[in-house]
Amino acid sequence: MSKATLDNRHRNKDGEISAKHGNTLIRTLRKVYGQSFAAGYPDTEKLREVLLKLNETSLSQVRRDHETGHLEHKITKASK
Repeated sequence: MSKATLDNRHRNKDGEISAKHGNTLIRTLRKVYGQSFAAGYPDTEKLREVLLKLNETSLSQVRRDHETGHLEHKITKASK
């Protein structure tokens, strides 16, 4: 069982995202989720570098797609 941190993020789920998609650039994720994704971070940052600092909206978008198995497809499509 995972332990929730102070802001209710479960480390094992964020760790899974980081392990599988951590090299994805914020630029690519903005193509998927819009320009407001990971606001305040440069396009050249990688997801693993900002994952635990994302605002709730950006984090919930990524987690939802990861949990439903859609994240990889969306990243692949945006990378083309």
